Amino acid sequence: MSRVLVVEDESAIAELISINLRHAGFEVTIAGSAAQAQYEVDRVLPDLVVLDWMLPGQSGVALARQWRGVARTKELPVIMLTARAEEGDKIAGLDAGADDYITKPFSTNELLARIRAVLRRKAPEALDSAVEVGPLLLDPGTRRVSREGNEVKLGPTEFRLLHFLMTHPERVHSRSQLLDRVWGDHVFIEERTIDVHVKRLREALERVQCARMIETVRGAGYRLTQQSSALSA
Repeated sequence: MSRVLVVEDESAIAELISINLRHAGFEVTIAGSAAQAQYEVDRVLPDLVVLDWMLPGQSGVALARQWRGVARTKELPVIMLTARAEEGDKIAGLDAGADDYITKPFSTNELLARIRAVLRRKAPEALDSAVEVGPLLLDPGTRRVSREGNEVKLGPTEFRLLHFLMTHPERVHSRSQLLDRVWGDHVFIEERTIDVHVKRLREALERVQCARMIETVRGAGYRLTQQSSALSA
């Protein structure tokens, strides 16, 4: 489920957007000011931000420019949603780092389509489309994992971990990277705790003979591969 942060100081508009996003299957957080938006981004990095221009304390344009200047939020997808409709405003918003620019009044259906389009370009793994790697099939919409019709029972954490690995196959991910991308950088747990969840995931996948798809790479981390090669010790 994709996380969307809606930064909007008009509560009626924020609630309208939130209701439609939740109905479409998104997880939504609302911030009514730039300071609150920054707090939410620091707490949990969202998959996308819907950002108003005119906010209490700091403008949305300034906030977008600030995010683009920080490594952690440099690639954060941002859609500006604002009443400022002049060409110069649109240019300023896009130059500040917005991935798209929508003017008010707006269509909620168009907003949803724009959100999905930006996520497809910037973070395809955040979309709830089925993922298939080798014999494994993972469906985020139904939260099911299977091999040739045989379902794999996974806990919520192991499901998120497998989803991330399957959307980034053949790449080696360090424990700190997995901690950031799967658990969220707001969670303070020991990196070795990840080993426990990997072990549980392998045990679940062993029931469908897919445990060896998750490889341990000495001194580096973990990798999901389509091959069934022997695991590194």
